[in-house]
Amino acid sequence: MSDSDTNITKLLADVGAGDSEAAAELLPVVYDELRRLAQALMAKERSGHTLQPTALVHDAYLRLVGDDDPGWNNRGHFFAAAALAMRRILVDQARRKARVRHGGEHQRVDAAALNFVIDEPKDDVLAIEKALQKLEAEDPRKGQIVNMRYFARMSAKETAETLGISLSTVEREWRFCRAWLYNEIST
Repeated sequence: MSDSDTNITKLLADVGAGDSEAAAELLPVVYDELRRLAQALMAKERSGHTLQPTALVHDAYLRLVGDDDPGWNNRGHFFAAAALAMRRILVDQARRKARVRHGGEHQRVDAAALNFVIDEPKDDVLAIEKALQKLEAEDPRKGQIVNMRYFARMSAKETAETLGISLSTVEREWRFCRAWLYNEIST
């Protein structure tokens, strides 16, 4: 474990113990990595998304260090929780935008593209969320693997360490999850 990982783990433990100074110290230490994670997640979103990566980082961070601190075990556990918080924020945003009251029945049209037919990306966040919820209900560990590998961008090794399972199990279940989710979303 690197000095940076040890420092993050110590700060996380201090935050879990209620140390408000540690919470203030934690954000600058993890901010760049959370921002990269948010940018990766936002890159998968439709163009014209109104939520910016910086806002996503801040909203997720507030959820993570709020009153209900889960007591993270290590850096990997924290970033997996951050990815899950960001996923939930994006899903909430997509649901809010889809409501009729918020113009959900209207399609945003770019004036410069009026002469072109543009297909929406197949990577629909609500379809992914629905499929992932179904997977999590059937097998919570597989849901955790998807959250860590897809949303938190954790390596198979980091995921295995965080979950306390073997690398080969993570790799096997990740292959299964990708195929299962593809089948769920494409049908």
